Formats: sequence, C-alpha cells, structure tokens
Amino acid sequence: MTAATKLATYADLVALPEDVKAEVLGGELITQPSPTFGHGRVQGGLSRYLGGPFDFDDGGAGGWYIVTEVDVRFTAHDIVRPDVVGWRRQRLEGHQQRLPIDIIPDWVCEVLSPSSTKRDRLTKSQLYARHGVPHCRLVDPDARLLEAYALDGGHWKNIGVYDETAHPRIAPFEAVELPVGRLFLPETPPTPDELR
Repeated sequence: MTAATKLATYADLVALPEDVKAEVLGGELITQPSPTFGHGRVQGGLSRYLGGPFDFDDGGAGGWYIVTEVDVRFTAHDIVRPDVVGWRRQRLEGHQQRLPIDIIPDWVCEVLSPSSTKRDRLTKSQLYARHGVPHCRLVDPDARLLEAYALDGGHWKNIGVYDETAHPRIAPFEAVELPVGRLFLPETPPTPDELR
C-alpha cells in the first residue's frame, strides 16, 4: 500500500525560495522557468495600454486594478499566478495587500510560451471558466496573436483573434483601442527614421 499523495497548498508556495516561480494546479506544485524577454514585453505592454487608462486613470475609464503575476487562490489546491490579471476596484477594495488574493478576477491574460501553452490553454483556462472569470485573453508572442474569450454559460466563447495589425476594442476594455502589434518585439530592427 502506498501513502496518499499530499496535495500542495499555498503553504508549499510560500516555502519555496523567493526566486522560484511556481503555481499549484489540482494540488500539484508546478515550477516554471523565468519568462522570456518577449513574454515580459507583452506583460508590460498590456500593463501600459490597459493599466494606464483603466488602473491609473490615464485618459480612460478607470475603475480597475491591473497587475502582473500576483498569486490568486481559486481553491485550497488551485493557486495560480496569471501573467496579467484585473479586478474591478469595488470588488477588490480592502483585499489588495492580502496574499494570496481570494477574490475571483474579472479579467485574466496568459502569455503563451512553449513550456506553458498546454497548461494555459487547457488547465488554467478551464479553471478560470469553472470559477466564473468573465474575460480571458491568450497572447502568443511567437505567432503574434491575441485571442479574446468571454464566459458564456460556463464556457469560453471566442470573441476574436487579432493579429499584429489589429487595433481592437475588446470588452471589458472597449473604451480604448489595443494596438496588438505594439505588444510584441519588433520583427526587424527599427530604421533611423523610426527612432526619431
């Protein structure tokens, strides 16, 4: 007879060295490599183009907290760190300093990488749907695409796939255009004229 496998919890994440990036999915502790430069650029771009007008009230609608890589606990054995995540301010007030955050997000975005694509597309997106996250984005820096999903009857409905030429207005941030191509690293170095 084998001993029962202990399901990982937030305590297991806290016990890891600070420089280890990890999540708990279905009670399994999953470590991840550091993100690539392109991955970080997408996170920074989304923080700028959405966080500016919606979190920092920079010419937009305001009313949101938009952050990168904060621990969100969906269950005792499902604690994830979305690449970019947002809450309407009135839902998160008083909980910003708590870790992990136990409030279901209003919007999540995962930046796909070779090591995370299957987990982000299947396991994490299904977790988000099961717990009622209304909006999900998947961004693929290699394919240079952004996919937008809205929760509909407990399942994701694809509301658009946007390439680097697109400037969509996507709920819940339809008040601003999102310059998708600006999220990605340039394919070619800029010319001297472009640097001016």
